[in-house]
Amino acid sequence: MVYLELTSVSKIYGEKVLFDRVDLQVAKNTKVAIVAKNGTGKSTLLRVAAGVDLPEGPGAKMYVHKDARLAYLPQEPEFGTNATVMDAVFDSDNDLVRAVRDYEEALSRTDQPERLQRALAKMDELQAWDIESRIKEVLFKLNIEHFDQKVSTLSGGQRKRVALAKLIIDSPDLIIMDEPTNHLDLDMIEWLEEWLQATNLTLLMVTHDRYFLERVCNRIIELDGGNIYHYTGNYSEFLEKKATREETESAELAKDKKRLKKELEWVRRMPSGRGTKAKSRLTAYDDLKSKVGGFRQEEELTIEIKGQRLGSKILEAHNISKSYGNRELVKGFSYKFQKGERVGIVGKNGAGKSTLLHMLTQELAPDTGKVVHGSNTVFGYYTQDGINLPEDMRVIEVIREIAEFIPLEKGLKLTARGLLERFMFNSKQQQVYVSQLSGGEKRRLYLLTILMQNPNFLILDEPTNDLDIMTLNVLEEFLMDFPGCVLIVSHDRFFLDKLAHHLFIFEGNGKIRDWNGLYTEYREKLKEEEAAEKASAVAKAPPVAAPKTAPAVEMSQEKRKAIRRIEGQLAKLEEQKQKINAQFENAAELDTAKIAALGKELASLNEQIEEKELEWMELVE
Repeated sequence: MVYLELTSVSKIYGEKVLFDRVDLQVAKNTKVAIVAKNGTGKSTLLRVAAGVDLPEGPGAKMYVHKDARLAYLPQEPEFGTNATVMDAVFDSDNDLVRAVRDYEEALSRTDQPERLQRALAKMDELQAWDIESRIKEVLFKLNIEHFDQKVSTLSGGQRKRVALAKLIIDSPDLIIMDEPTNHLDLDMIEWLEEWLQATNLTLLMVTHDRYFLERVCNRIIELDGGNIYHYTGNYSEFLEKKATREETESAELAKDKKRLKKELEWVRRMPSGRGTKAKSRLTAYDDLKSKVGGFRQEEELTIEIKGQRLGSKILEAHNISKSYGNRELVKGFSYKFQKGERVGIVGKNGAGKSTLLHMLTQELAPDTGKVVHGSNTVFGYYTQDGINLPEDMRVIEVIREIAEFIPLEKGLKLTARGLLERFMFNSKQQQVYVSQLSGGEKRRLYLLTILMQNPNFLILDEPTNDLDIMTLNVLEEFLMDFPGCVLIVSHDRFFLDKLAHHLFIFEGNGKIRDWNGLYTEYREKLKEEEAAEKASAVAKAPPVAAPKTAPAVEMSQEKRKAIRRIEGQLAKLEEQKQKINAQFENAAELDTAKIAALGKELASLNEQIEEKELEWMELVE
């Protein structure tokens, strides 16, 4: 069954063709990812698929199956100016979600007992207690609280998490997501990955997270040169099939060039009298010339900037700490960096990662301890908030304002124009205003402004956000060959595993674990530690006496007794529930504290009744 279909869809801005008459189908229960370079139309294609933008072009159509409830997560979600977190998270036409919202609101309005009574009755009627527990789990995992806070006062990352929570809670059939892992910490990403793997939903997304592509997706679509290519399988299968396609195209190009050369010779020898046969051959020559001329060799982003020499002392932290009020972010951290080190920093959002970076660069003074810089250390600091490029300047002007020439290896120099070419900004794009660049292109340009300052100690704070996979691959190769030191904060697990074999891990309350190894190795070790703790807790628990073996008839009698016992317990629980409901009928006589206490007691009773009913069903079966 096809849930989503785009037919003959185009998007053209002036001379720039993002995609031309492309077709796309998403079948029920498939998980599809779109990959492409920045600025080639990934997000635009998603907006058309989500119905945000109208399909353009002759005969263009967008179809969504009538039984498929669609939800869309953009890169930068927008909410009403007066919307609270509660409004945003529970904005749904799902009756169960609305019932939970009414219940949560009623709990906070203790001056309206009759409202709480109605909400409780609705929760019982719809049996919505399970979904309430699931909603609380989602909000907890995404670190969403302060329901009364206006969404307009939240950071971009917080708004993205609120929008993601709303989408998951709403339980749609078809999900369209644009870079869902941006602004999530590693724990959140792994939880989202598990949820997407486990659920039987239909997914269309754009992501640069290669572990997501490998573990979640079963189909990948590549947008390249205005065309669309379809691949079945996950990321590793996509790489294999893409390589095969490009090899085939290269072989065809070589044949076409030979044919074109022969045709060119014939055209030059052609007599002036042109018959029908000659004209048809000329037409074929023109078609072949267009085909060869239109074939693009894959551009390679090459980076050969020379780093300055490091001294014997590079960067040292001696017992540094930082607190804000009672909150300890960094406690007693010490480290001496060595030449050529590539270190990763991981931890939950708000754990103190950026605070540590600010102290190491001496932008922020530690409460205790000291930071020492080597005399030859030159920092290149790529920050999350550092993209303040002048919107009214052209790309080439931004670069020339920093330097006209960049030193390369072996005493060579590279002009600003040449450097931009190597960063896949061709001559036309160099004349484009910064305001016309995509988010990923701006990040690429910002990264270039950092590297061209010729640093020997790179600090990269979330460098992978909005960068396409092609750019990430080349950036990784550059960082692996970079002669200086690299310190990376990233939530991209693939990026970390490829580059950083040494980690600073924020574990909470200011504690930073110094881990020698890959991130995936740390996660495996963490799981082993958690399993060992559980095993230890079980070993310390008092032993449970093994039941005595009894004949089959006696076992049957024991079962019947257990069933009767549970039925008696259920009757008592139902009686208690009726008594509480009876008290709510006289809610005007109750104070607010009593109403809140009764609400909690009723919720607890519902949970106990559900547990006993499940136990009864297991025994009966």
